[in-house]
Amino acid sequence: MSELAGKCALVTGASRGIGAAIAITLAERGADVVITYQHSAAAAKTVVGTIEALGRRAFAIQADSGDAIAVAASVDKAATLLGGLDILVNNAGIGPSGMLVDMPLEQINALLDVNIRGVIVASKAAIPHLTNGGRIISIGSSAAERVSVPGMSVYAATKSALLALTRGLARELGPRGITVNIVHPGSTDTDLNPAEGILLMCNVH
Repeated sequence: MSELAGKCALVTGASRGIGAAIAITLAERGADVVITYQHSAAAAKTVVGTIEALGRRAFAIQADSGDAIAVAASVDKAATLLGGLDILVNNAGIGPSGMLVDMPLEQINALLDVNIRGVIVASKAAIPHLTNGGRIISIGSSAAERVSVPGMSVYAATKSALLALTRGLARELGPRGITVNIVHPGSTDTDLNPAEGILLMCNVH
């Protein structure tokens, strides 16, 4: 299938798991893809190789999704490498759990920085590059709608906040034909959230 032929996409946090699957699927549909990663350089290289084997262009950019400056710079670099940007997938996220009363402030800040601020900054940086008719897609969590176990309050709050951001951006960008959507996966079997482990809600950071 080549319905995305000629399209340029950026997928954040896509060296493994859900993000890697998204990046590869976009390439299978014809898109050229840039991914970001924080620590997993070898895994990111593997994803790039898989995409290139499909005949598409692919690049990996190291960027901490909790660092606003790095996030904005990675979006601009992606647009430069691809010669434009049609699709942004905000996939990067972290999911440490814990009772709020016991959660260190540093952990709370990390959740807010990656899961909320990182998405806002990436979207803001991408908007000037996006073509009319482009796409912004954020990967949320079913925890945004239902908190099924204790210890997920802050994580769930960050994912719920993405709902409001998505609705607001959809109104802002609708006149340009840019759609803004959110996908709420349930528990997904990845290396950071194995099926045999405790239900956790990690995307790739």
